[in-house]
Amino acid sequence: MTLVLGYALISCQTTEKDNITDVIVYGGTSGAVTAAIQAKKIGKSVILVSPDTHLGGLSSGGLGWTDTGKKEVIGGLAREFYQKVYDKYQADGAWKWENQSEFGNQGQGTPAIDGEFRTMWIFEPHIAEEVFDEWVEEMGIELYREEWLDRKSGVAIEDGRITAIRTLSGKEFKGKMFIDATYEGDLMAAAGVSYHVGREANSVYDEEWNGIQTGIFHHRHHFKVLDHPIDPYRIPGDPSSGLIPKISAEDPGVKGEGDNKIQAYCFRTCMSNHPDNRVPFPRPDNYDSTQYELLVRIFDAGWREWFDKFDMIPNRKTDTNNHGPFSSDNIGMNYEYPEASYERRKEITKEHENYQKGLLYFVANDPRVPKEIQDEFQNWGLAKDEFTDNGNWPHQIYVREARRMIGKYVMTENELLQKKPTPESIGMGSYTIDSHNIQRFVDENGQVQNEGDIGVGLPGPYEIAYGSIVPKKEEITNLFVPVAVSASHIAFGSIRMEPVFMILGESAATAAAMALEREISVQDLPYEDLKIQLLKNGQVLTMADQIQ
Repeated sequence: MTLVLGYALISCQTTEKDNITDVIVYGGTSGAVTAAIQAKKIGKSVILVSPDTHLGGLSSGGLGWTDTGKKEVIGGLAREFYQKVYDKYQADGAWKWENQSEFGNQGQGTPAIDGEFRTMWIFEPHIAEEVFDEWVEEMGIELYREEWLDRKSGVAIEDGRITAIRTLSGKEFKGKMFIDATYEGDLMAAAGVSYHVGREANSVYDEEWNGIQTGIFHHRHHFKVLDHPIDPYRIPGDPSSGLIPKISAEDPGVKGEGDNKIQAYCFRTCMSNHPDNRVPFPRPDNYDSTQYELLVRIFDAGWREWFDKFDMIPNRKTDTNNHGPFSSDNIGMNYEYPEASYERRKEITKEHENYQKGLLYFVANDPRVPKEIQDEFQNWGLAKDEFTDNGNWPHQIYVREARRMIGKYVMTENELLQKKPTPESIGMGSYTIDSHNIQRFVDENGQVQNEGDIGVGLPGPYEIAYGSIVPKKEEITNLFVPVAVSASHIAFGSIRMEPVFMILGESAATAAAMALEREISVQDLPYEDLKIQLLKNGQVLTMADQIQ
């Protein structure tokens, strides 16, 4: 039978006898969708419980300039997603605001369109969401949207196994296997699984690039790119006048030591420069131009890289990301987010939205902005046909990092840099070790500086351990965590890419089905058996399996 719940078509597949579903997936991310689809493909009953209205997380939330890395190691359902995107752009009317021949076909690590393998790696947000929605409907996935886990008392555990979860609306979902595919790791945390927030000291896992990184200047997101230093004080040269906004008065800490701070968040805004498909950048209700004084000083120092991360996606739109010393990353304003209540997270998200909307409005309208930048920027606006139910603003904040499980195995930079072998691969990552800035402070010379931005190249794609998506056996025996994975801060900086979350979601569902059939804990699943099944599914586990 079918039920209509909100606007989602629900196909009921739970066991009539005991009403216990084989696999419960909690989350609305791309990893959650692939996990649910894989469980269904294997023949298990599955329910997708999404706290979000929109499926796909960042993949449908503005991040269309895919952090691909090496496309040869993206297999299984993840590759199928990008093939479905490709098919969308072959349809009549897909190229509404430009001809396909006018699209530059530039991608990140690979051309945007790969005709040989029928894959498309660069896309518009609404196209990605259509793919996820249609895929879930096609597979008949039982889907509940806007159902938020009761994090205080909504996880029932018996003998080390989760038996049910309950949402704030009062709905209860009984299951045999559970997959937490949220960016925040909320189910994992509520179940009592060990996790970490912030940066570990380098000494914890014998790493080089973890911990506080004062004095390290990678990429171009720091003040060393400027011709002269930037004074941090309201009255230049006068510390007694106080700091201008968006600079911390705290000491940044000792290089290599750990802290509780995380990578900055932002929204991946989708802009358009087509006159018929753009809306002016809105002025936030609480707009305060003084919040952007630091940007004025950066412009005054000669910086002109404002447009350097306007990455073009189809139909004259962008996936616009942070770039430079002061940009869309709201540095230092997200530290509470991983552990915060839902209400507090909404407040933090709204503060980020107001900051970023205000930044765009400021550059488009404030007379202190260099004329050549402002004149060009006034040709841009928010894409009129994206995020139409949210004022053309992305519905998903970029949670670059939140909780990270401390599981059966912890991935570190040593595995990524191939200093140590990775046991029991369930998929591969290949993107640069990458952390955005974490704090902005006044250095020992009385000048503004950013800290935490790291970019370290890899010797090649790396394997991801099965143990990094399962908890320790003494904690929970029927839970997978394919998004808030068990990794150090700096290793997570590479693993955290959307294609990898899809890969790990699929592998988690495969392992869940196999452990369920054998009636064993997820930690006791024989890896060689799992490996055989993953390879049958088209997953890439080692470079020997790469798709060419």
